[in-house]
Amino acid sequence: MYSQRVRDMMEKKKLLMVAPDMTVSAAAKLMTKSKVSAVMVLENDNLIGIFTERDAVSRVIAVDRNVLTTLLSEVMTRSPKTITPDRTFGYALLLMSENDFRHVPVVDNGRVVGMVSARNALDPELEEFVAESHRREEIVRSNT
Repeated sequence: MYSQRVRDMMEKKKLLMVAPDMTVSAAAKLMTKSKVSAVMVLENDNLIGIFTERDAVSRVIAVDRNVLTTLLSEVMTRSPKTITPDRTFGYALLLMSENDFRHVPVVDNGRVVGMVSARNALDPELEEFVAESHRREEIVRSNT
């Protein structure tokens, strides 16, 4: 799993991109409806930030900000670290661990193409897929 490329691990279907003038309340509702824990904040197709559940707790709720009037631009993580789709998932996990965050936007030639999260490493279906992939590789190798 750790040697797989980010492009094979990233979330594509649940990719949410929002504007910086969205309120925290609207973002939280969208995140809940879409069952995601982070949204990427774009302005003119450029990634300018990321807003996560952790941001909502520490930068909004814990300091008594109004979720109905606070804009994402005020509480998002600005200029987030990114990763390219060709890097390994292991590198992505190391980046997350060293910087104490759980989501990394995937950017290819300046364009947002996905997101990887620490949760990807815990996905049991992914574990089954990786195990099956290795099993098939071994079968192919033994037949050659």
